[in-house]
Amino acid sequence: MALLKVVRGPNVGAKFPLETDKAVMGRHPQCEIFIDVGAVSRQHAIVLRENDAFFVEDLHSRNGTYVNGEVIQGRRRLAENDRVRICDVIFSYHEGDGEDSEHVSPATETSMPPAMMVDDGERASQIMTTLDAVSGKATAVGVHPEAKLKALLEIARSLRSTLSLEGVLSNVLDGLFKIFVQADRGYFVLKTGEGLLVPMATKHRRANADETIRISRTIVNKAMASREAILSADAGSDARFDTSQSIADFRIRSMICAPLLGSDGNPLGVIQIDTMDQRARFNESDLEVLVSVAILAATAVENAQLHETALKQQTMQRDLDLAHKVQQGILPSRPPQLSGWMFYDHYDPANQIGGDYYDYVTLPDNRVGVIIADVSGKGVPAALLMARLSSEVRYCLATHPRPADALRQINAGFCRGGWEDRFVSMVVCIIDGTHNTVSICNAGHMAPRLRNQAGNVVPIGDAETGFLLGVSDDFEYEELTLSLEPGESLTLFTDGISEAMNPSNETYGLDRLDLCLTMSDAGDIAQLGKRILEDVGVFVGARAQSDDICLLCFGRQK
Repeated sequence: MALLKVVRGPNVGAKFPLETDKAVMGRHPQCEIFIDVGAVSRQHAIVLRENDAFFVEDLHSRNGTYVNGEVIQGRRRLAENDRVRICDVIFSYHEGDGEDSEHVSPATETSMPPAMMVDDGERASQIMTTLDAVSGKATAVGVHPEAKLKALLEIARSLRSTLSLEGVLSNVLDGLFKIFVQADRGYFVLKTGEGLLVPMATKHRRANADETIRISRTIVNKAMASREAILSADAGSDARFDTSQSIADFRIRSMICAPLLGSDGNPLGVIQIDTMDQRARFNESDLEVLVSVAILAATAVENAQLHETALKQQTMQRDLDLAHKVQQGILPSRPPQLSGWMFYDHYDPANQIGGDYYDYVTLPDNRVGVIIADVSGKGVPAALLMARLSSEVRYCLATHPRPADALRQINAGFCRGGWEDRFVSMVVCIIDGTHNTVSICNAGHMAPRLRNQAGNVVPIGDAETGFLLGVSDDFEYEELTLSLEPGESLTLFTDGISEAMNPSNETYGLDRLDLCLTMSDAGDIAQLGKRILEDVGVFVGARAQSDDICLLCFGRQK
């Protein structure tokens, strides 16, 4: 039986048997091979079986599909132990159980463009000279002052023209090629937040240069770990070659490499240049010049990265501000107008947008729907789901007079929506202003609190509480109907209130909420709601809010 095995990425070791003629790989939960990575397309690639052979085909994805490091065009037949890479996730293909395959770690393969590879497979490079990149001092190195000054002036001048990381790297390489006329190649390798080494920029002097750059990981890691610049001369260390032979045929070069050290002293990556001309090998003077350039370039790279981060944060902040406005537009702008009844609501997301939800729906026959819900999770995903629920709830309440029937329809639609990893708790109340009754249906939410005329507080509907939305698509919900007398009220809330924590990690709790309701004057619903929020605020103190808060209070006037 053929299978794909994850050798790098989430769920390393997971196996996906190829039992059907078609297996779609992608980020959509319904894909046969589900890849939960943001850069992966919803339907990224497909594995096809034809006459007992398996082929992989890219489905016009954003980032492409690779087999053994090569981007595929059309179909590519898979052979034993082929590596299929989708973004940062790597699968190995096997026609057996895959137990003999080796795990691919970040030390042996990284997610980088196919034309640039960090490699340990080149001939051993002999390190001839090292130079402390922190102090910039070396022993017996005679640098020409004019060369060093020229290097610093060229690089400094070019870096003033751009703040983008791409521009910084390109300008530095252009300047180095003017300084080191013997240089054939130059490149930057930067370290990602995950610790991977990724080539970010390259430059060739020769128009017909080899497209693939292979970088010695040994040299790069040593330069970063020791914080020393390195001079290496491969040809000079191998007696089989002399200066009359074509060094280019053997891919053996003289090179200099310097670490880029951030303001905290930690390595950001390296800058390296090399030459194919054995007669113009780099020397110790060149190494010190490169160190000077690397110090200047490191500052520019760090500033460019900070600038890009700031731009991304500004863009994200604008998106969040817009999402906040959109969400506020979905929520009710004012309480309903129902004769003899009072309403109070409060919504405060932990972040700019949240997953708590409430709504009022005006219905025929002097009736009003009151809904409160809590979507699992926080932030943008929860807010998007909340937005979808709002339209579904309004439609179901408009077409089903009984809250139990409406909630059953809401749940069925939610289950069909493919939200397998999300759940929602919800309470639906239908107020009948003519008969002064409230019908309540609960889907896994905390029980509403009834404050009666005597000031006693009673949880309503614990016995009738049903499943959370999304658990079972055919669950039959129950409802109960109660009459409200003048001065009586109902309080609905989310766990941002009951589970609010103080600096001692104690939760506010339902008992404290019930006590607050008992001691409050129920004659003014707005004052009742504000009294609850004030009590929660006093309890929490200086501790930051960690969950969305939603509160609804409604009842009959005295």
